Amino acid sequence: MVQELREQLFLLAEEKYKTFNDSLIPGTGETIGVRVPKVRELAKKLAKDSGKEFLSEMEQADGSSLYQEELMVQGMVIGYGKMPLEERFLHLDAWVPRINSWAVCDCGTSTLKFLGKYPEESFAYICGYLESRREYELRFAVVALMDYFITKTYIDRVLEILRQVRHEGYYVKMAVAWALSVCYVKFPKRTLELFKRNEENGGLEDWTQNKAIQKIRESYRVSAEDKEMLKALKRSKA
Repeated sequence: MVQELREQLFLLAEEKYKTFNDSLIPGTGETIGVRVPKVRELAKKLAKDSGKEFLSEMEQADGSSLYQEELMVQGMVIGYGKMPLEERFLHLDAWVPRINSWAVCDCGTSTLKFLGKYPEESFAYICGYLESRREYELRFAVVALMDYFITKTYIDRVLEILRQVRHEGYYVKMAVAWALSVCYVKFPKRTLELFKRNEENGGLEDWTQNKAIQKIRESYRVSAEDKEMLKALKRSKA
């Protein structure tokens, strides 16, 4: 099935798209050049027809030899397939360490809708990856929290987690800033409280705060008044 998937992906490849896509994810794993909607179509079909068998075969393959689109499909099938929650977690344990770009991380994670349907178990599972020092494992945790746990029940815990994340990896820092911008859109007052604290008093790192504010100011869902107010909270020393 893995070889058949690769053949299908190459039939869908677009050279111009590959060139464009590669420019967005420099220095990461090899790509084929298939647009994400087409990758999703293949993942949905595999999940419906032979999801468990595909995942089993995929997990036995050499992860370093897989194209990014193949890794996307692996993550997506975990989300689209039908299986018990604990089985999904086991498959995630095989997939998450293979993530090698923000694109694989974000496209796969956005498909894991079951995380929001089983919040208590899923939140605990995701928090396990917050201890990782590997850039994309930690990004996975942050993006998963952003996608499924910026809710009334979890917002305070998510903000505290984002406040504490410290990692020099660019794609972790960007994920934290992105998540904070979503927190502000959904829960502006609570997020603003965090922005008003400096780093010495339990606030965010300067770079993270400034990038989060930049992303909020770029949002169409934030008023002009709020954007001006937030501009004053940017840290000049960053």
